[in-house]
Amino acid sequence: MEQQKLNPTIVYVLAILGLLCCCFAGFGFILSGIAFFIATSKLKEAKANPENYEPASIKAMDTAKIIAMVIFIINILYLAWSIYQIFAIGGWDAYMEQVQDTMQQIQEQQGN
Repeated sequence: MEQQKLNPTIVYVLAILGLLCCCFAGFGFILSGIAFFIATSKLKEAKANPENYEPASIKAMDTAKIIAMVIFIINILYLAWSIYQIFAIGGWDAYMEQVQDTMQQIQEQQGN
């Protein structure tokens, strides 16, 4: 019987896209969470029947799971920091007022 290979490519792609989306207030946790879930479920299947899967592909999927987990943690921390910053300013209204003031200053500088 031929052994199956686990393909960690989709996990890597989702994790890297999650890292790039970290710049959007940490909302990359969605993509990296999906990547982590996929890797975990594939590894559960492989560990239930290890004789059906190549050991190298199991190791590659385990590495992809770790990367997805690290990126997920980075995103969660950045999301928490963003929420803290908004509340430290004085809430969403104060944050939006500060953004509008900054935009007006930029427009005034470009007009001169």
